[in-house]
This record gives sequence, C-alpha cells and structure tokens, in this order.
Amino acid sequence: MMEKQCFEGLSLSQDLPLSQDDSFKEIWSGLIPCIATIPTLTAPQEAWPAGTMYDSLSQVLNEGFDENLFELSTEMPTTDSVTPYPSSTVPVTTDHPGEYGFQLRFQKSGTAKSVTSTYSESLNKLYCQLAKTSPVEVLVGKELPLGAVFRATAVYKKTEHVAEVVRRCPHHQNEDAAEHRSHLIRVEGSQRAQYFEDLHTKRQSVTVPYEPPQLGSEITTILLSFMCNSSCMGGMNRRPILTILTLETPEGLVLGRRCFEVRVCACPGRDRKSEEESKTKMQSGTKQTKKRKSGPPAPAPSTSSKKSKLASSAEEEDKDVYVLRVRGRERYEMFKKLNDGQELLDKENKTKTKVSVKHEPAVPSSGKRLLQRGERSDSD
Repeated sequence: MMEKQCFEGLSLSQDLPLSQDDSFKEIWSGLIPCIATIPTLTAPQEAWPAGTMYDSLSQVLNEGFDENLFELSTEMPTTDSVTPYPSSTVPVTTDHPGEYGFQLRFQKSGTAKSVTSTYSESLNKLYCQLAKTSPVEVLVGKELPLGAVFRATAVYKKTEHVAEVVRRCPHHQNEDAAEHRSHLIRVEGSQRAQYFEDLHTKRQSVTVPYEPPQLGSEITTILLSFMCNSSCMGGMNRRPILTILTLETPEGLVLGRRCFEVRVCACPGRDRKSEEESKTKMQSGTKQTKKRKSGPPAPAPSTSSKKSKLASSAEEEDKDVYVLRVRGRERYEMFKKLNDGQELLDKENKTKTKVSVKHEPAVPSSGKRLLQRGERSDSD
C-alpha cells in the first residue's frame, strides 16, 4: 500500500501498478478509482457550471480508454508539396491576359557587361546570371480575388524537348543545401513561397501570394532567380527554355498567363546584344534576297574576259620558281631532262607566236576588199 498526501491534507490510498511490463491501458484503469474518490468530483453537480471541466472529465471517465488516442497520423506534411490541381502534359505557352488584364514588365538595364539581368523586347527574352535576382513587375487591371497567387514554371521551348522536366544539373544540386534544391526557379525575398511537384508530369513550380501595389505605385514586383546555367551538362544542356508565369486562385484556377524565354549565362548584356544584332542581320538579309529575285538577271560574263583572266593567271604562275628536292643521282638526271625539254618547248611556242604576229596581214576596214597579188586598184 502506498500513502500520498494531496488536495489539502486528504489522503488517497490506491495500489498503482508501476511495472514496466504493464500496458498504459492497465495503468489508466487503475487510476480511475483513485480519481473517483476525489470529493470535489463527487460533489453535487449544481456546484459546477455547465460545460466546465467537470463535464469533460466525467465524459472521459465514462467512455473509458481510447486505444487510438496516442497514434500518429500516417499523412505527414512534406516540404515539397504536391500541386493542388493536375497540370497538363504539354503546357500552354501563349499569352492570355484574362479578364484582369495580367501584364508583365521588366526593368531597362541595357546591354552593358556589368548588368546581371536584362530583357530584350524584340526577342521577348530575359538574360540573367546564375543565382542573381531578376525583378519582374506585374500589372493587373482590377482587384484580384482573395488569396490569388503567382506560379512560375519552366518548360523547354523546342517541341522535341517539351515533354522533359526542366531540372537543375547534378553539380549545382549537390552544392545546394536547400530542401527544394532540384527546382530551377526560385522566389527570393518572400517567406511564403511554396515549391510544388506534380504527381503525374513531375513538373516543378513555385508559387508566391499576390501582394497589392503599395501606395503611389501600380505594380507588384516578384524576384525570380534561376539556379542553373543554360549550358550546364546534365541540366538544360544548351536547350532554350520558357518561363510560364500564371495568375491563379487558391484552388488552382488560371486567371491569366504570360510567357517569356530565359537564357542563364555569364554575360547577359553581351549575349543580348549579339543575338539582337544577328536577328537584324537575318531580317535585312531576307529583304535583300527578295529584292534581287524581283530585279532583272545579271548579265553573264563574256568568254573573252574569262580567257584573259586565265591567261594572266597562267603567266603569273609561270613567273614563280619552285625548288624540288630529289633523292638519288639517276632520278635527278631524269627530272632535269624533263625540265630542260619543257623549257625548250616554252621557247619554241614563244617564237612561233611572235612570227605569226609579224606575218599576219592587216585587216581592212569594213566595206573594202583586199587586193590580191597582180591586181590593181580602181584608182589606177
């Protein structure tokens, strides 16, 4: 028997099974008679107001022990959540402002080598450095529903790669200690950003709640970072990507969509300038080819000019002297005879051309006949 003092000097006497072999259910059933002997609990119910601790404790004692009371739930929350809606296998990449007039704007950074992020309006392309913040300005035409969010998703641009999931390369994943290190797009400056992965397509996305514009402003700024270079092996591997930014309700209903191309590189300003110049050259080249096709055909070069060019080139080649190294005396004598014979042929050809030029009769002007030997002219 064990004696214990409690409740202002009242003594309680009860055998308590303290062995480790006894279950918690047996200990609970042994404590019920002890608790029932407390005078305050056996007092008239009128002394306790309705809905107080007396009613709840009495209900627990009457119902008995619940074996499932201390069981943990099998559904544990995960840091990388699942998207609340099933996304399509091939995402749509066309712009759709929707009824709220969803629009995007980018800051004008120019093409200097020192910029970390710049946007080309002619190419609809964002150039940025690895893990550097790229601000994206959002405009809406009217007030959005309560709890609206922005979702950013990366997809490949070309049709042969659009079914693949855009992920970071293994090198950058292993260097990152974040829980969502496999995600390419990251939202900076917000603790309420959530990272999702679709169960069916395995596409990854990040959401951030919509914040209304501050006083005196009409835009809301989102800070995006791209955590892998476009040239990373095992990741994008020089394949162009698109970023889809959607405006959604908390239930996943799309209210608007905007899409732009992204290139993650070491020098955004230089790459933007070179790609814009190449595009203008291509456009100007196509215009020139069209003009040439519409005009008259160019005259073909005459055969005489071709022959003169060939003769001049042959003369220039004849003036050049080449040295040939021959091994062995017999071979040297053979090549020497060939060379001497060729030199004699060249001299004979030159003398023949000079003689033919001297004996060539003069050609009379048009309308006159050559006099033969023994003939006299009409004037004689």
